[in-house]
Formats: sequence, C-alpha cells, structure tokens
Amino acid sequence: MKIAVIGAGTMGNGIAQVAATNGHQVILKEIEAAALERGMASIRKSLSKIVSKRDDIEDKQAFEHEVLERLHPTTDWEPLSEAEFAVEAVFESYQIKKEVLEKLDQVCPQDIVLSSNTSSISITRLGSILKRPERFIGMHFMNPVPLMKLVEIIRGLATSDDTYQKTRDLSEQLEKIPVEVNDSPGFVSNRVLMPMINEAIFAYQEGVAEVENIDAVMKLGMNHPMGPLKLADLIGLDVCLDVLNVLYDGFKDPRYRPCALLQRMVDAGWLGRKTGRGFYQY
Repeated sequence: MKIAVIGAGTMGNGIAQVAATNGHQVILKEIEAAALERGMASIRKSLSKIVSKRDDIEDKQAFEHEVLERLHPTTDWEPLSEAEFAVEAVFESYQIKKEVLEKLDQVCPQDIVLSSNTSSISITRLGSILKRPERFIGMHFMNPVPLMKLVEIIRGLATSDDTYQKTRDLSEQLEKIPVEVNDSPGFVSNRVLMPMINEAIFAYQEGVAEVENIDAVMKLGMNHPMGPLKLADLIGLDVCLDVLNVLYDGFKDPRYRPCALLQRMVDAGWLGRKTGRGFYQY
C-alpha cells in the first residue's frame, strides 16, 4: 500500500518509519525542506537503534537500506495523488488541520481513507470539512510511535464501516493494537492522561513537592514507567496545553482548566525536550 503521512515531526516521522518498516511505500510530506530533513534524520537514527537490537535480521545494513528506500520525502502536494491511505500528523491545531485536510480533499483519490492523528480534536468536526466525511477517521498513535503498540481508532458521526475496517486492518499490518473509542474531547487516552499531568503541575506550582519527587512518587508508587512531569516534557508542554484547552472548551468543566504555570512555561518557550528545557533541562 502507498501511504501518505503529512507532517514529519515527532509523530509523523514515527508513523512513516513504522509504515516503511512493515513494507509500505510512504510519501512523507512537509512544508519546507529543513523540516523534512529533520524528520528523515530522526527516522534514520531511530531505525538504526531499533534494528541494532533485533536478532531476527541477519543483514542489518541491508534491512535499513530497504526501509529507507520505501520513504519518499517531498514538499509538494502532487505526489499525494497516488496515495491509497493518508495520515495527517500536523500540529494539534484545528485551523492548521483544517487547511491540510482541505488540501488533501483536493489532491487525493476519491476512494482514499483520510485519517487524523489528532490527540483530542473532534473527528466529527474535522470530518465535516471534507467532501467525503464517510472516508475520514481518527487514528491516534502513541509516542514514541515505533515502540508503543496502541492506536486509538475514533469514528466520526459519518465514518463508514468500510473506512473503520480498512483502518483497523492497516493498524494490525503496522503491528499495532487498534482500540476503538467514541468521538469525545481527548478520546480516552488524553481525557485520562492530561488531567493527571495537569494535577502534577498544580502540585509542583503549590510547593507540594519538587519535580523529581512528584515523578518518583508516580513511578515507584503507581509503577508508571515515567513520571508525569517528565512525560509532559516528552509530549511537549505546548501540546499538553493545547489538549487541555480542547478538553476545557469541550466540557466546560473546571477540572480541565490548565495550570497557570503550564501556560507561563509555554509562553517562555520552555516546551520540554524539543527546546532543551521544560520541567527538566536537556
């Protein structure tokens, strides 16, 4: 299958890597060459690290070469006209996603399945942008994509059974475990996760404990692989803020109100690992 991935950031390059590793031709689309090269560099680094640990591959160098040959980076829209399945993985902003989906609707084949990797925005609302909302679905991968098994699959109100089945089949081909959830702000993953992260930030803001101690309590006491504040840095504090705002706007419930400290850190450009500073320094 020829898969288009729009966006070569953390999620997009991870999705592209997994698709190419599992035998699919991948068109990786970005708006500028520098962003595309950063995405490809991330793929090369991640792929090499994963392949080095696999005992089932005899010629690791040849395997890596084959995977990279399936990746077709581009800054143009025209190559996407050949895609059979598309995954939008751009910034978590309704307006940006709207512009991308409108363009995909113009250039992609009529029978293509269009999916969004949105972590919180309504699939029904995004689908209403398209001429063929029955061909649209949510396909929320987890970060880091090459390592995490879950894919949340979210139907919009108009999503057809055929679109759902094709998306589920592709998820399994990518060696992921698809779990269907309903279209609600934050779906399941972020509706549960983001309030926990937000409460951890409130605890730090109020002086309940230091960053490392908050994370240690959740790791040692709840058996989480990573504390909530370190996880927030990994996700990106700007992304956490965007998701919390979607939850707050969607439910009008004060329990989803973003912590003021989170807003200040985003305003300062302290976004976590990707900027070198968040709750930790990198």
